[in-house]
Amino acid sequence: MPGFGDSAAWLWIIGLAPAAHGANRTGRIFTGDRSGDFLFAALHRAGLANQATSVRAGDGLKLSGCYISATVRCAPPGNKPLPEEVAACSEYLDFEWEALSRKRVLFALGKIAWDAVLALAARNGIALARPRPAFGHGAEVELMRGLWLIGSYHVSQQNTFTGKLTPEMFDGVLRGAKARKGR
Repeated sequence: MPGFGDSAAWLWIIGLAPAAHGANRTGRIFTGDRSGDFLFAALHRAGLANQATSVRAGDGLKLSGCYISATVRCAPPGNKPLPEEVAACSEYLDFEWEALSRKRVLFALGKIAWDAVLALAARNGIALARPRPAFGHGAEVELMRGLWLIGSYHVSQQNTFTGKLTPEMFDGVLRGAKARKGR
């Protein structure tokens, strides 16, 4: 499943993997499922999406300043990719790293995405702090001057339906990302 969004994006959101009943059905990541409903509503509130929902590719959704992709490009069994699957899909993140020349904030949805972004940064010559920066909701680390990694709990139903991640919490982390945009 390919990433999508604004090719001049400052914000690059990296999720886990396409949902079996969302992206696999609709042809676009985070589209047509509850995770996408949560994400696109938040992006709309933040002024990064022209509409608050997306039910299918071609439904008019446009992202501004934002690009969305995933660590793994096909729906993994049990929604938990194996390390081998993450490694096999890493070349897609490498390609997007090169293509997104205006990126300022890498926004990792969950620990698997956080770890994949740290590996991506290392593959692209960024020296990481030791010990490696730890994932947490709202965690921030400057990877290099002007390039930030910010973590958030994933927008999965497991997190949003249980209250582990609320719209207010997610909006706060998005505000933090916007604050890092120009630094």
